[in-house]
Amino acid sequence: MKKHALLSLFVLIAVVFSSCEAIGGIFKAGMWSGIIIVVIIIALILWLFSRGRKS
Repeated sequence: MKKHALLSLFVLIAVVFSSCEAIGGIFKAGMWSGIIIVVIIIALILWLFSRGRKS
């Protein structure tokens, strides 16, 4: 019985740690996507302002 409980504990720990790693990867991807979108929006606003001054 003790061996079965130890195996169950090991499986539970493996699942929890892999889930945390997956969630961390999602947040990293989300952070980089957000940074890229903000940079694109700022570049678009600067481009529109520079275009408006030439007219």
